[in-house]
Amino acid sequence: MRTFRLVVLPILSMLLLWSCNEKEKCTFIPDTKAISIDLQLEQLEDSLPAVTTKKQLVDFFSRHATLRDFVFARESYPNDSVFINELYARFSNPHIDTLLLETKKVFGDLSELKAEFSQAFTNLKYYYPDFQPPKIQTIITGLETDLFVTDTLIVVGLDYYLGKGARYRPNMYEYMLRRYDKSFIVPSVMLLYGIDPRLNETDLQDRTVLAEMITYGKAYYFAKHMLPCVPDSVFIGYSAEEIAGARANQDIIWKKLVEDEVFYSTSAKIRQKYIAERPKTFDVADQAPGRIGTWVGWQIVNAYAKRKPDATLPELMRMSNAKQIFNESRYRPVEP
Repeated sequence: MRTFRLVVLPILSMLLLWSCNEKEKCTFIPDTKAISIDLQLEQLEDSLPAVTTKKQLVDFFSRHATLRDFVFARESYPNDSVFINELYARFSNPHIDTLLLETKKVFGDLSELKAEFSQAFTNLKYYYPDFQPPKIQTIITGLETDLFVTDTLIVVGLDYYLGKGARYRPNMYEYMLRRYDKSFIVPSVMLLYGIDPRLNETDLQDRTVLAEMITYGKAYYFAKHMLPCVPDSVFIGYSAEEIAGARANQDIIWKKLVEDEVFYSTSAKIRQKYIAERPKTFDVADQAPGRIGTWVGWQIVNAYAKRKPDATLPELMRMSNAKQIFNESRYRPVEP
C-alpha cells in the first residue's frame, strides 16, 4: 500500500511554515472599497432557552415560521402538539443553559462572525453586483440543525459549531466533526452558494464522475474567492497534514485515478470511493483523505483558471462542460 510522503517538522517550525503558507495561499483580493452592504444579523440564541411555557414556544414559532418548518422540521412530527411538547422538553432541560453558556463563551458578541460574513458578502457583490445579502439569524437548536440557507435567510445553529473540547457535540464521526468549528461557518455557507446550480451551471446529462468532480471544484473555487485568505483545508475539511499530503502527492493520486478509469466512469462504486463522504481513500494511499476526487476537481479548476486569466469568476461558474474544463486545464501532475 502506498503512503504519502509527509515531512515531519518540529512543532514551532511547522507553525511558522504554516503561517507563511497561509499568506501565500491568498487568492485574488478584490478592491471592494467602493462597495457597501447592509448586514442584518438577528441574535436569537437566548430566545428558546428563555421559554418558560408552551404558549411562549408556540408564540415564538408563530413569529418564526421558517425556523419552525425548516430548522426544527415541524413536518417530521405527527402533529403540532407532539412538536411543541418535544421542543418544550428540550429547551426546558437544565442542560440547555450549559449549552447556551458554552455557545456564548465560544462566539462572544458574534463580532468575528459578523466580520467574516461581511467580507464574504462584499466580495460576492463585487463579482455579482445584483447580489443582495440575506438576513442572518443565529440560534441554538439543541444540536438539531447546523445551517439553513436560502436567498433571503441564513440560519446558523451556533451550538453545532462549538469545536473540539465542547461538552456537547453533534453525533457524527470524528473526521466529520472537524468541520464543526466556528471557523467553518462562513466558508460552509459560501460552499452552499458555490454549489447552487443558479451560480454553478452543470450539464445534467453528464453523469460522469468527472462532471461531479468539476462541479465540486467550481464550488471550492468560488468559495475561496469569497474568502481569499481562508486556508484551503477549511473549505474542504481536511487537516493541515492531509492537505499538505494531497499537494505533495498529486502525482500518486493522479496515477490512481487514471488506473481506475475514474474520470469518465458512471459507476456508483467509483463515485462512492472517490467522491462520497469517508474518512480515508485507502485505495490511493494509506493516509489519502476521503473525497479526494473533489479535491482533484478543485485542482483542475484552479489549473483551468490559471490558463484562462481573462475569464471572470461568473464566466467560469457558467461553464457547464466539465470535459472542456478538464481538457483545457491541462492538469497532469507528474512525479517530481
